[in-house]
Amino acid sequence: MEMKRKSAAMKLTLGPVLFNWAPDKWRDFYFRMADEAPVDIVYVGEVVCSKRQPFYNKVLPEVVERLKKAGKEVVLSSLAMVMNKREAKAMRELAANEGLPVEVNDVSALAHLAKRNHVIGPYINVYNEDTLAHLAARGARRVCLAPEIHFGSAKILAKAGEACNTEIETQVFGRMPLAVSARCYHARLHKLTKDNCQFVCNKDPDGLPLKTLDNRSFLAINGIQTMSDSYLDLSDKMTEMQVAGINHFRLSPQDCDMVKIACLYRRAGKGDQGMTEKLKELLPDVRFSNGYYAGGAGYQRLSA
Repeated sequence: MEMKRKSAAMKLTLGPVLFNWAPDKWRDFYFRMADEAPVDIVYVGEVVCSKRQPFYNKVLPEVVERLKKAGKEVVLSSLAMVMNKREAKAMRELAANEGLPVEVNDVSALAHLAKRNHVIGPYINVYNEDTLAHLAARGARRVCLAPEIHFGSAKILAKAGEACNTEIETQVFGRMPLAVSARCYHARLHKLTKDNCQFVCNKDPDGLPLKTLDNRSFLAINGIQTMSDSYLDLSDKMTEMQVAGINHFRLSPQDCDMVKIACLYRRAGKGDQGMTEKLKELLPDVRFSNGYYAGGAGYQRLSA
């Protein structure tokens, strides 16, 4: 399926749900986002753990239909790590789908897309212009950068993207995905094996916060995934990024009122100030950060 070509208009995107939510909750979340949220593009699909996929597959068709009827562009997200034959088969089937574009989060899918238009997700490292040009030549029409890339590099990649007709997307809200592992941290914590995990990650719909030995907030875990403890907030940087040629801004779903979050970031994208303070009012217990953007430590909240 042909994706829309590059446009200067700002696009607000909703990333895939990364946590283990009950199927009814997952479906109702997307229904509400379809009907009420001012987002332009919605990513759906299991990224973290293939064992969760069968639960969502039952409701995925009606979610896609609801989103499309609401005028949203829908993209199917792939797993971030393919480790066995079953997952490899699922990746091939996803790539073979001809109805919707695919977000590739594991390079194993690239061989099956045969230069069809697709999106590169934040789990594939795109750190320089040559990598971007190589992926663009293979059909990548949008690249969502990893959250640790600072603005100076993102600006260079945005300029390089213009030359190869490839859009640049960046995450502006939510826990940052940092790494995935073959080991399931949730299962180990509950003294279970990965193959018999009993889906205990569903106990933590926003991920499980970790603390250091001296009781300081550190990271969060989500099954096999390591995430930031803080929520990324780049609402006050969206105008600057648009000037640099970055026009796609991703909200990563958290277990909160994402419709209100989307409304705040839509306003921020139009130049409204003070959205960070409004975020703090909505989520008073959340610590926000933007350190990577300025080239600092990711957990920091920097003013410049």
